Amino acid sequence: MVGTIKVDGSSTVQPISNAIREGFIKQHPNVDIIVSGNGTGNGFKSFYDKGTDISDASRPIKSGEFENCKTNGVEFVELPVAYDGLTIVVNPQNDWVKELTVDQLKSMFVGDDAAKNWSDVDPSWPEEAIQIYAPGTGSGTYDYFHEVLAKKSKKELRGDMNLNEDDNILVKGVSDNKFSIGFFGVAYYEENKDKLRAVPVVNPKDEVAYEPTTENIASNKYAPFSRPLFIYVNTDSLNRAEVQTFVEYFLVNTPEVSEKVGYVRLPEPVMAKAQTNLDAGKTGTHFVDESGESRSGALTDLFVDENLVK
Repeated sequence: MVGTIKVDGSSTVQPISNAIREGFIKQHPNVDIIVSGNGTGNGFKSFYDKGTDISDASRPIKSGEFENCKTNGVEFVELPVAYDGLTIVVNPQNDWVKELTVDQLKSMFVGDDAAKNWSDVDPSWPEEAIQIYAPGTGSGTYDYFHEVLAKKSKKELRGDMNLNEDDNILVKGVSDNKFSIGFFGVAYYEENKDKLRAVPVVNPKDEVAYEPTTENIASNKYAPFSRPLFIYVNTDSLNRAEVQTFVEYFLVNTPEVSEKVGYVRLPEPVMAKAQTNLDAGKTGTHFVDESGESRSGALTDLFVDENLVK
């Protein structure tokens, strides 16, 4: 088998795709697989412009992206591959933040009137400027964080954050500055936890603070920052043997690989449903309704046939 497969999108999903790629090319050394991590939004742009075969995404496709796919004649199969916990991190020398509520996070991150100093969030905290390191606006992680904290208020995240699509630069920013805070996927935290500290987040439902552990992410106790990760596969590309074989390999191996690189495997019924959809060539998204509005809710509730929109 020979050929080239182009993958782009989420830097959060990229470690999974890279690990899957490594296993696949051992079996199929004549297939060239190019995996890039230019962010979920940029990945979807390449995808609907027919520049890639597979789009990695750390959020579901948006209504506008879905419309662009339809306009350009790009049909796709939507496949969830793992759970992630969007992780709030601080410098290890930070000894004042023990946990954070959603309201405290909103006060720090939402709007240009957001807290400037740590003491603006809690008077007992240092009167020092909050330095924020965050993924770029083209990142699905940025989009997800915005959706959780700011969508209902129709505000934007504060404009003075240090933004970068490279998670390694975010890690360095937080690890070098005692008064910094940042966020990214749990795998990058696990990879760098000797330099960072993950902050437990208070679940709004039971008011208990949970760390982003495998168990808490899978059970959705780590709410509201547990999220599914996806790949989107162009159906024209699936007509090529190398792409079909690679995607089949991806689904079979992603539960084990996801855990190895620091994420959480999906429930077996969800993976079985993904395999069924791939086998049947079911195109469209479960996360945009017939009127073009994005759906929100638990993956297990939304990833069902009656929600599939072509």
